[in-house]
Amino acid sequence: MKLKCHCLSASSKGRRSCVFFLVSGDTGRGRQVDTYFFCHNRAPFRPGQKIYMIELFSGLDAWVLVSLLLALAFVLAFEFINGFHDTANAVATVIYTKAMPPHLAVILSGVFNFLGVLLGGVGVAYAIVHLLPVELLINVNTGHGLAMVFSLLAAAITWNLGTWYFGIPASSSHTLIGSILGVGLANALINDIPLADGVNWQKAIDIGASLVFSPLAGFLIAGLVLIALKWWRPLSKMHKTPEQRRKLDDKKHPPFWNRLVLVISAMAVSFVHGSNDGQKGIGLIMLVLIGIVPSQFVLDLNSTTYQIERTRDATQHLSQFYQRNSSTLGEYLAMGKAEKGDLPSSSACNPEQTEPTIDALLDRLKGVSDYHSMPSESRIEVRRYLLCLDDTARKVGKLPGLDAREKSDLEKLRKDLTGTTEYAPFWVILAVALALGIGTMVGWKRVVLTIGEKIGKQGMTYAQGMSAQITTACAIGMANVFSLPVSTTHILSSGVAGTMVANKSGLQGGTVRTILLAWVLTLPATVALSAALFWIASKALS
Repeated sequence: MKLKCHCLSASSKGRRSCVFFLVSGDTGRGRQVDTYFFCHNRAPFRPGQKIYMIELFSGLDAWVLVSLLLALAFVLAFEFINGFHDTANAVATVIYTKAMPPHLAVILSGVFNFLGVLLGGVGVAYAIVHLLPVELLINVNTGHGLAMVFSLLAAAITWNLGTWYFGIPASSSHTLIGSILGVGLANALINDIPLADGVNWQKAIDIGASLVFSPLAGFLIAGLVLIALKWWRPLSKMHKTPEQRRKLDDKKHPPFWNRLVLVISAMAVSFVHGSNDGQKGIGLIMLVLIGIVPSQFVLDLNSTTYQIERTRDATQHLSQFYQRNSSTLGEYLAMGKAEKGDLPSSSACNPEQTEPTIDALLDRLKGVSDYHSMPSESRIEVRRYLLCLDDTARKVGKLPGLDAREKSDLEKLRKDLTGTTEYAPFWVILAVALALGIGTMVGWKRVVLTIGEKIGKQGMTYAQGMSAQITTACAIGMANVFSLPVSTTHILSSGVAGTMVANKSGLQGGTVRTILLAWVLTLPATVALSAALFWIASKALS
């Protein structure tokens, strides 16, 4: 394998002290490999030379190193806790129905969570990130930006651990979203920004709708699936509980086909849980990396020439789009009035600066075929311009006066604009996958009993378990398609409750009240906690 090593950054102390390398080469099988390594190398790179991942932190100042390690530890701890907090829900039915031994169930669930993160993409990751207003996103590489990340993570971890300890199936998704909303609102209050601008409310409404309606859909659909199964096979053994099966047939496991469906659907829930919830950790790590080592992560340094050209073309087409609709958008965008060089600051975006921003971005990207060739300051500027143009395009898409076709064209341009900013390095995806997968394998016992026995007045039948799991897997899978974060906990718990109602088993009021209380309290509690932590941190920094 022939390799080339490109030094991407060097110290300014007169000696070559490479912090970041891109190693590229041909495998000899027609495939091109591009791999990132952090290293400290005072001698020329030699093919075959070992580069250890521990050298990722070489060359960083002490405070930067401590901040990076601590922030990464916080995010991975959140994903680890998310693993054992939510996986109890994913494997509760197969463990309760004795379709699988507990330890085998959690190990396989961990594997499928791992695979879900690896294969899930980053759509949900950036849906979560964009809950924050664009002003915070372009200003994340400051002390206040880091305080934001630490505050929301500390609040989310605290709430997740508390609800897990008491065996309450609360939602990690609600927890994280509440924490993000809290720092956004606190930032608005601290900086005298209108609360309407403190959070990306349109994105919050979209996500809120998915979080509210998905449990309702889970309740109804799981109940309907159970009714269909009872109509199809009313006398089947799948309508027995594990205890009834043991007493009637002296067997502790479900019938073969029921057992197979329970196992497959449980692994499907684990996979889609990984692909949805794992992405939230990916988005948080990208916030951390952009905040602490921005020069290497504000743009995807592995972008191909074609991807950079698409970004440049999208910028040109965006300018043409605005010119074409100048009669509708001219006043909003101050077209023809903005002065050249009137560009977005490092802390705010303004739609009236759109024309000079487009010109500046095209100038920065002129002749660029590889982001490595750009100075780090230019990369940060390019990201700021792209985020501001995307934010303005999003707002323009909501204005009256544009027809459906124009709005569709604008959405396509937005995707091309953000193609090199909304990404995640493979090692980030792998780290989150490992944290979630390993977390899956511990701490599951506290919630399994709640799901299996304490929601309904009777134990769960095999058919109820299948109905709830199939519904949950399909619901989360659909959410992944539309890049919407949803709650595995809420959908599965609601699905089980729906089957209990459909089966006329009744619901245990005390448990249902506890779960509903956790659902209702999660958002306000995490909003308040993260806002308080961010306020304290901001005061300490000021």
